[in-house]
Amino acid sequence: MSTEPSATNAAPALVVTNSSAAPARSLSAGSVFAGSVFAAVDIGASSGRVILGHVIEGRAELETVHRFPNGVKELDGGLRWDFDALFAEVLTGLAAAATAAAARGESIASIGIDTWAVDYGLVNAAGDLVAAPFSYRDDRSRAAVARVHQLLDPARLYATTGLQFLPFNTIYQLATEAHLDGLQALLIPDLIGFLLTGQRRTEATNASTTGLFDAVAGEWATEFLSALGLPKDLFPPLIQPGETVGTLLPEIAERTGLTAATKVVAVGSHDTASAVAAVPAERRNFAYISSGTWSLVGVELSHPVLSEASRAANFTNERGVDGTIRYLRNVGGLWLLSECQRTWAGEGYRPELVELLDAAAALPPGGPLINADDPYFIAPANMPDRIRAAVRNTGAVLPEHPAHIVRCILDSLAAGYARTIADAERLADLSTEVVHIVGGGSQNRLLCQLTADATGKRVIAGPVEATALGNVLVQARAAGVVSGGLGELRAVVRASQHPAEYVPARRPAPSPMSSGGAL
Repeated sequence: MSTEPSATNAAPALVVTNSSAAPARSLSAGSVFAGSVFAAVDIGASSGRVILGHVIEGRAELETVHRFPNGVKELDGGLRWDFDALFAEVLTGLAAAATAAAARGESIASIGIDTWAVDYGLVNAAGDLVAAPFSYRDDRSRAAVARVHQLLDPARLYATTGLQFLPFNTIYQLATEAHLDGLQALLIPDLIGFLLTGQRRTEATNASTTGLFDAVAGEWATEFLSALGLPKDLFPPLIQPGETVGTLLPEIAERTGLTAATKVVAVGSHDTASAVAAVPAERRNFAYISSGTWSLVGVELSHPVLSEASRAANFTNERGVDGTIRYLRNVGGLWLLSECQRTWAGEGYRPELVELLDAAAALPPGGPLINADDPYFIAPANMPDRIRAAVRNTGAVLPEHPAHIVRCILDSLAAGYARTIADAERLADLSTEVVHIVGGGSQNRLLCQLTADATGKRVIAGPVEATALGNVLVQARAAGVVSGGLGELRAVVRASQHPAEYVPARRPAPSPMSSGGAL
């Protein structure tokens, strides 16, 4: 994809990053792998895909073979995931992947799974899921926060786990559970892997989001489990990206058309870990924004930052691929926009997203801002009304036309991105030269340009499918198709993509919002 022009109000159409035939240094281990493909099961909070990935002659190509919706439902007195339906879609996608590969005379070498973080399912000794998993959007865990903090001082929690405080972190969800004896907690990608292979493991990048993982030792913080009265074996043993979880159960092989020898390989199963692995950076001094339902904004480090200042700023230290640290903060995301669209559609107003973005781009800068991180925006609701109310609380007025609401959302996200990157640089004692935006938000040209303006830094937008790329590349390395560290994996991404570039059109203005996440 060619580089986009970088005017302040550049036309905000959706830009899709496509595979490219650009030449690159080959990382292929040889033609023996030319017929092997990798299946990435990539599931977000609102949708999922099964994607086939090839890595040939140092370039990666992706093909989506199945898409399906995902979302929370009111089930058994709470907001839960319809996991039976979700897993059925995974099997449908793997069957489609097997069919597509076989039609070309190829074989699927392995399967990798990534999803959102923190949520889990409880499985008994017989391997049965005892209830549909709760969603982090359910508010049950809020009441447990004070009880957890009475038992474990927040400063001690942070000094060990380095985890950003969010009221729905796994540690608070588990504190609401009454009967855990004889059960194991499997994080969502690990639960899918268990149902495919019969093997119980916990992948490390996702384990680091639980609040029960030692950020320095890279092991479970078992003293926290004991302090909360939780079984020490509540979670299965840890596994690292690139290690094999197991092979398919016979009944899964029969249902999907795959061979029983097909491996399930651990990848960065927290989707952000896979996305950051596929950031096409040439050097380490970059900031990243994994932009989707949430925005994960931060930098990549080799060691965690566990200072009191870091805790006060509500930064998290989560594991990345190859033992890196994703030093980041959750910032509000495009959930705000999608919820507005859902509300407007219910009222009979269904404009195309491009139309909304065009109208928002035509508005002058300097409009009102909200704190996109506020817990007020987490649950599904009439989001336009909530945003207007939040603006009124700042003493400003937001016109009711959807274009003004869209511009307020995107301006607020860009301001939050700039604030978070500046805080990360200060707390980690580093400077960054470029901001990489990956994921769905990289298609939004207005958001990318506003981010360049707010940060005063060059923005590289893409790849859109960074999570799937990171998933596939870790599998390919495990199979010997590529070799090397993150630098070599990212070289494959650069050879495969031509992302858009944006430069600041004006100096960033100070944000009126205070530093630090509200969550």
